[in-house]
Amino acid sequence: MNKEEGLMASLVPIVRNAGEGDRQSFAGGGLHLWKLLAEETDGAFFLLEDTMVKDKTTPLHLHPEAHEMTYVVDGEIEVQADGHRSRVRTGGMSFVPKGVAHAFIVVSAQARLVSLHSPGTTSQAFYRGASDPAVDDTADVVDLARLQAAAAANPRAITILGPPPFAPPAAQ
Repeated sequence: MNKEEGLMASLVPIVRNAGEGDRQSFAGGGLHLWKLLAEETDGAFFLLEDTMVKDKTTPLHLHPEAHEMTYVVDGEIEVQADGHRSRVRTGGMSFVPKGVAHAFIVVSAQARLVSLHSPGTTSQAFYRGASDPAVDDTADVVDLARLQAAAAANPRAITILGPPPFAPPAAQ
């Protein structure tokens, strides 16, 4: 048996319906539903659903070893990638290759995204360090110190480059 056949034999089909997955409260703000874990895809990717409120933003950051694709299920975000800004609305997506600086902000009242990181092992380790099992539907709590600690503990997953590149909500 060659390596590819062995890999294929270790993977199994997985179906997760709406609301199914590992519910996590993310320290960066957002309620996550982890749909596919890296260990379930032999490290190929990590897939999560993220529900966030208006003005939730990420710091300017990059992923040294993973590409990131984000699909907007509902709502609208503004993405800055490699110095360029774009609005992404319901049904739209963004792709950011590994090593490219990026950030986003939720501009609608709420947004629900599906995010895929490939490969998934390093990104998942960061999210594990920056999340706790969700006990409610709170999506707006941010713990910057926890986020920074998880990033420092997982330098292959994420490098935080600076504050969000968007004007503070009061100034918008």
